[in-house]
Amino acid sequence: MQPAELPLEVSVDDTHYLMDRPGAVKPRLVDCREEDEWQICRIQGAELVPLSQFGELAAQRFSDPAEHIIIYCHHGMRSQRAANWLRQHGFKQAQSMRGGIDVWADLVEPEMARY
Repeated sequence: MQPAELPLEVSVDDTHYLMDRPGAVKPRLVDCREEDEWQICRIQGAELVPLSQFGELAAQRFSDPAEHIIIYCHHGMRSQRAANWLRQHGFKQAQSMRGGIDVWADLVEPEMARY
């Protein structure tokens, strides 16, 4: 049975909750910023798939269309593009974290480096 399609965007609070549930299957967290941004700050457990290389890397990096994937960037615009790209390629559980790592730093990790 195929799960219902999730909304395109997910809040930082909901993402934090999903990533922090003990014993639960966590969504896959993907950072679509560029390498230089990744070096400044990142969310623990995330993997880097830069938007500038997303199309080339996607076939190697994403194989389960039923997987819950949450993508983030700096403010949420690039991650929307990446989530839409994945959805167009059959990944209906791909979501963009609204507000990106900037809002994550405000609400979850205030000590995180900012840029």
